[in-house]
Amino acid sequence: MARKQRNNEIDWTDDEEEIIWVSKSEIKRDAEQLKKLGENLIHLTPANLAKIPLDDSLREAIELAQRLRLEARRRQIQYIGKLLRNRDPEPIQEALDKVENRHNQQLALLQKLEQTRDHLLEQGDGALNPLLDEYPHLDRQHLRNLIRSAQKEKQANKPPKNYREIFQYLKQMIAEQG
Repeated sequence: MARKQRNNEIDWTDDEEEIIWVSKSEIKRDAEQLKKLGENLIHLTPANLAKIPLDDSLREAIELAQRLRLEARRRQIQYIGKLLRNRDPEPIQEALDKVENRHNQQLALLQKLEQTRDHLLEQGDGALNPLLDEYPHLDRQHLRNLIRSAQKEKQANKPPKNYREIFQYLKQMIAEQG
């Protein structure tokens, strides 16, 4: 740090780096975001948690928080937020976003399959051809039988066994293999 004096003024200059002032409110907002990140991590399944790059102490704290309830869990979340302040949260947030996005994509696909099933029941063979054009590996005859049986169940006010089976078949053939 160099000291220069001009006309009774002292000018303190820092040759290395400039001091950046952070407000107390900004520090609190950042801490709150890290606490929310920790809370999101707590709600993950063990399989999804394994996909997140965490060190051992943070992983143990999260696993403990998953077992705790009420006030103890709240304090543990505070602790997890504190641990996250000493780490770079970017890789953790990116991995969490990937896991959540995959989950959102899966939900959207299941909703699409439900709509497809309803469309098949309303339109019959007219809706079956475009579906088979899009997914040629589907069994036309099996689907036609399921659709007819589901329509008969609906007319007879029977339990929707084939209605559910259409969804399961589409899910198996499209979601898991498609």
